[in-house]
Amino acid sequence: MNNKSTKHTKVLILGSGPAGYTAAIYAARAMLKPIIVHGSQPGGQLTTTTDVENYPGYSKVIQGPWLMEEMKGQAEAVGTEMIQDHIKKVDLSKKPFSAEGDSGQIYTADSIIISTGAQARWLNLKSENNFRGFGVSACATCDGFFFKDKEVAVVGGGNAAVEEAMFLTKFASKVKLIHRRNELRAEKMLQEKLKSNKKIEIIWDSVVEEILGTNEPKSVNAIKIKNVKDNKIHELKIDGLFIAIGHDPATSLFRDQLKMDKEGYLVTKPDSTETNISGVFAAGDVKDKIFRQAVTAAGMGCMAALEAEKHLSNN
Repeated sequence: MNNKSTKHTKVLILGSGPAGYTAAIYAARAMLKPIIVHGSQPGGQLTTTTDVENYPGYSKVIQGPWLMEEMKGQAEAVGTEMIQDHIKKVDLSKKPFSAEGDSGQIYTADSIIISTGAQARWLNLKSENNFRGFGVSACATCDGFFFKDKEVAVVGGGNAAVEEAMFLTKFASKVKLIHRRNELRAEKMLQEKLKSNKKIEIIWDSVVEEILGTNEPKSVNAIKIKNVKDNKIHELKIDGLFIAIGHDPATSLFRDQLKMDKEGYLVTKPDSTETNISGVFAAGDVKDKIFRQAVTAAGMGCMAALEAEKHLSNN
């Protein structure tokens, strides 16, 4: 090896967020002295979520960034070492596993917990960025409650979009589903359910051009939609917009080393967080495209740490 410095740990955790921090808390309490390597914005998707009302243990509304700070503090307090670095390559073919950071630091580990998460895909409009968290959301389960008796729109055409639209009818008075094609990709049974729901209207062959609203207080009141067939633009009055065009798991680092599904989510063994490589575990949104909640990510982080501990004591 050349002059790069090497740091060894029993448990290396890649990524922060509820999964990584919870894994660290459990691993540190098992005296495994874990190291978390996180990017420049630790805390994951929750740091962009302002009001959190569904994390158990808090009867009052809490803030996502605050919750992540608390988890991070708890992980450090019990003995986790936190390092900011960007991992550019990993080698899982031999033990100890190794990872190399942009800093030049080499990390070697007897076990690895991957909690690099996923990012919601956005439309990448300037106005969308402006109203994100103030009427524009990528999670109906998280934010649907705020749109009781209001009119909302969902963008997308896959299972996620249809499920979000159905879920929103519990709260909203009207839900418009906006899709850029003239047929949905969602499975047929879901489509039937959607079409029989009186509260949902589908707007075909259309894309969102701009989100309109007020800045004081910040809220959405309409969107501009373009019909892709005749290029006509019209305005639609709504109170909230949900983007459901998919998520991208942060797994490119592990391509050709770990088993993934066709969308790039890591595949783990049933009832386990263990990947196809013994000693490598995955927790949170990096492997979970179904629930995507802070509490399920935290639960998986706990599982991963307990499984890593068992793996280390058996080897």
